[in-house]
Amino acid sequence: MHLIMILAALAVAYWTRCTWTDIPSNWSVRWRRSLFLFLFPPLLIFTTAIALLCMGPQGEMGGLQTGGFGYVMALGCIAFFSILCIKLTWEGWQSVKSARNCPLVNLAGRQVRMLNTGALFAGQIGFWQPELVLSLGLLQTLSKAHLETVLAHEHGHYHYRDTFWFFWLGWVRSCTAWLPNTDALWQELLVLRELRADAHAASQVDPLLLAESLLLVISTPPISSQICCAALGSPTVDRLNQRIDALLAQPKPTPEDQLQSWNYFLFAFLPLMTVIFHT
Repeated sequence: MHLIMILAALAVAYWTRCTWTDIPSNWSVRWRRSLFLFLFPPLLIFTTAIALLCMGPQGEMGGLQTGGFGYVMALGCIAFFSILCIKLTWEGWQSVKSARNCPLVNLAGRQVRMLNTGALFAGQIGFWQPELVLSLGLLQTLSKAHLETVLAHEHGHYHYRDTFWFFWLGWVRSCTAWLPNTDALWQELLVLRELRADAHAASQVDPLLLAESLLLVISTPPISSQICCAALGSPTVDRLNQRIDALLAQPKPTPEDQLQSWNYFLFAFLPLMTVIFHT
């Protein structure tokens, strides 16, 4: 019976990911759809593994005997996810330590870390309370007006706690890299994250100036890992046109996530209900 549950969860997860297609729509629809297709399959697999661990290696469910094979598979799955989490946490902490080695400077009344490089870089690095890191090359290249747009964009990342939430999304990505459309959905979420930060900045500064700053910064190669980092120049250049078009279009407020949009995730917890039928 355990093996049937595992195969059913894998089949549903695989089918769900296969339904993704890149359909043009507004930000809110794209965000909810991409987040659901990205998170629901691994969440279903994870809850199935938890349910099997709660049942134990022996017993009966629905008249069918349960064995140790499914229990061992579930244990291996949880162990694999845990090891990946520890690995990414360590890599993220190394990024934070590297950022904290940069000197603190006062810029426009705020404390920022100064990265001694000629490359153009601006990003939030950290977990829940990230620090703003700017490169010396950025300060030397951008005018004061353009620099204000960069700071406004990075404040958008800080406002939405993008470094924290995308650390966990990155963990999910690592755990389910074998599922279809994982990388495509990850890239979609990255560009939607940047569009959200751009919209936040555009409500405070001139969108045209922000677009010009973006063109300058994204032309330089990335110098930081995506782990615990939300930088102005990410994601890749092939999504640049989306961001420029959004900035030049009529500004629209970014809708906040509503509780109703999370209701469909409750179906991922259905495997936990099967525990009550295990004897």
